[in-house]
Amino acid sequence: MFFLLALLPLAVMAQQVTESIKLNQVGFYPQGPKVVIVTGRTGATQFYITTTNGRDTVFSGALSAEQKSQHSSTYTKKGDFSLFNKRGSYMVLVPGVGHSYVFQIGDSIHIDIAKATLKGFYYQRVSMPLEVQYAGRWHRGAGHPDDAVRIHPSAASAQRPAGTVVPSPGGWYDAGDYNKYIVNSGITMGTLLSAYEDFPRYYQNFSINIPESGDAVPDILDEIAYNLRWMLTMQDPSDGGVYHKCTNADFDGMVMPGITKAPRYLVQKSTAAALDFAAVTAQAARVYANHVPRLADSCLRAAEKAWQWAQKNPAVLYDQNELNKKFTPAITTGAYGDRNVKDEWFWAASELLVTTGRKVYADTVLRRTQDSLSVPSWANVQMMGYYSLLRHQTVLPQSVKAIVPQLKGSLLQLADAHIGNVERSAFATVMGQSSRDFIWGSSSVAANQSILLLNAHLLTGDKKYLTHAVSNLDYLLGRNATGYSFVTGAGSKPIMHPHHRPSVADGVTEPVPGLLSGGPNPGMQDKCTYPFTEPETAFTDHDCSYASNEIAINWNAPIVYLAGAVEALQKELRIKNEE
Repeated sequence: MFFLLALLPLAVMAQQVTESIKLNQVGFYPQGPKVVIVTGRTGATQFYITTTNGRDTVFSGALSAEQKSQHSSTYTKKGDFSLFNKRGSYMVLVPGVGHSYVFQIGDSIHIDIAKATLKGFYYQRVSMPLEVQYAGRWHRGAGHPDDAVRIHPSAASAQRPAGTVVPSPGGWYDAGDYNKYIVNSGITMGTLLSAYEDFPRYYQNFSINIPESGDAVPDILDEIAYNLRWMLTMQDPSDGGVYHKCTNADFDGMVMPGITKAPRYLVQKSTAAALDFAAVTAQAARVYANHVPRLADSCLRAAEKAWQWAQKNPAVLYDQNELNKKFTPAITTGAYGDRNVKDEWFWAASELLVTTGRKVYADTVLRRTQDSLSVPSWANVQMMGYYSLLRHQTVLPQSVKAIVPQLKGSLLQLADAHIGNVERSAFATVMGQSSRDFIWGSSSVAANQSILLLNAHLLTGDKKYLTHAVSNLDYLLGRNATGYSFVTGAGSKPIMHPHHRPSVADGVTEPVPGLLSGGPNPGMQDKCTYPFTEPETAFTDHDCSYASNEIAINWNAPIVYLAGAVEALQKELRIKNEE
């Protein structure tokens, strides 16, 4: 055995970095789980952790039996080196296969991911220039000013006839395109506000170098406020209704945002937009109460007006195809049409209840607790209400406190279902236990699964939920069938060509950093050329691929929560161990 280990440096020198070794390309916590996956048919039975020059072997372990993935023709073997906890830089060597990218073991290993993904929102700001001192190589002029947006005929009212010009500046571009959508902003903002509510001490001094850094407000709340103030402009002051989106009639080309001059419109009010808006502004009202009181007051008034409008207009659904049959110009940008708003009622009522304690909201919550529950998405936000009710269970009225055990039980049941079959996963992740995980925006499915597990951990203190949540962070950073790190600028093989107009048009080789790619999507709706087409491999790092390689704010928000939560919890654990 000693003789074989002595030969390992020569073996490393003779082999190259291989795509067949998949792991978190950023690294691992000293006391945390550490898993490596070897893909392809191989007779290797051992793996070795070596120094980066290959001269020293610091750990060796056995590879598992071969396993075929349920979602592709990939075969895998797993190696576990969780017992190795020495801080430093290392590689994984598998004789006959090659060696991995270099990775780190250390404290705060994901802090750069947490900061970069939050900073990703700054790069999506709409109506202001991104200056060199904050944006670096990705500096640019201001995007759409949106100070003169037209009321679309679908949104016309007596007070605001079609063609009325109103201001709606600021906010974040929704995705790789240059439009702004209230429904998708809803879950995005709720997730980011929840990150702060769950870990306020962690974010207190969490600086990401944005123009507001150094003021009295945490940077995460400063960044959220930039979009929040735009959302407030989307409410019609005459009746409290909320416009579905602020948009061009058609998508812009792959150009920088300051170049585009097409007219912008506020398009039809909708019940989903009003309720998502009500939920976000109600949550923001309590979060900003001690930071920006006047903003908090404005948010609460806006939330209650939006709720009242929704009560009067409970079934105004956004149907873009029908809208275009009646009005011109035709609108062809992202629809975010939601045919079922039961979950929006529950989320809005939950946030307003926590913030105000009023009985009308408790009644709605109690009526909606039997509705189906799932990992959240823009189209199903029921779980967002669960998170807030359980987070603030001590302030709930007695009638709702009585159902807290039921809410907690439903959440934990769903969390347990997500970790129940991890051993059958070829990549040892929570992500991918079902082929249904691989959809448009599958990366956000992985991140939102982890948020569910992190909430289960916060409710129970059970470490298993945290361990499994980290497995999906590993997935996003390289331990997946594609071998990519899906976060721009992170890891040794990050995506380089996202469907993101500024990244395509700015003349900078590297894409804007801190953006999460959509990930494998066997639907392949963009009709681009994909090198592989099975569910977990249907991905192409090409800017034509809006179905697998676009970015979106509702995908970035859950990885912000995930990376920040894992960092905060690891920091707490480290401090506890030191004491």
